[in-house]
Amino acid sequence: MEEKEIAYQITNTYSTMNQLTEKTKNVWFVCHGIGFLSRYFIKYFNELNSEENYIIAPQASSKYYLKNEYKHVGASWLTKENTEAEIKNVMANLNAIYHAEKIPDDIQFFVLGFSQGVSVALRWISRFQISCDKLIIYAGSIPKELTKEDFTFLNPSKTKVLNIVGLQDEYFTEERMLQEHEKMQLLFGNNYIFKTFQGTHKVSRDALKMLTEL
Repeated sequence: MEEKEIAYQITNTYSTMNQLTEKTKNVWFVCHGIGFLSRYFIKYFNELNSEENYIIAPQASSKYYLKNEYKHVGASWLTKENTEAEIKNVMANLNAIYHAEKIPDDIQFFVLGFSQGVSVALRWISRFQISCDKLIIYAGSIPKELTKEDFTFLNPSKTKVLNIVGLQDEYFTEERMLQEHEKMQLLFGNNYIFKTFQGTHKVSRDALKMLTEL
């Protein structure tokens, strides 16, 4: 048996919410967690001020039926199978969206990764040196291969790095919390803000409101 590789072009969707206008103050680039579709994930952001916030939600291309019911569809960014090639595909997806949206330089740009989306967002930011005003690590794990040098291009006086997790998050044991804090220290030193909220492993609208005020 021989496993071969082929390259080809694919078409994918992504979701946006609100309009990018002269009144827009913040653009959010939000990477969903495993099991989501972007059009459902983006609804968590519908209570943000619609005139001031424009939301962009990329869609993971690897889709599957949830719970083996062949009814509801979710998606995954990456697995342990052929990971590096898949990372390149995901990065190409995010770059295509980023360039297509033509985000003005005078608008604040926020990058948020939730759960599995954290690994995607951090790899994209670091590999392509994407400048942002807020980098939000929301209830997810930092990829092991990333180092402090991958983020030296970020200016601490411009970019706020925020780490947030729910106090009742079923995936974050005390041991895992300590591991993630060690990774944050390794990458960003003391130049990050850690916040918690009352909630489980999901996007909290109260937490999003807090993030806009930081």
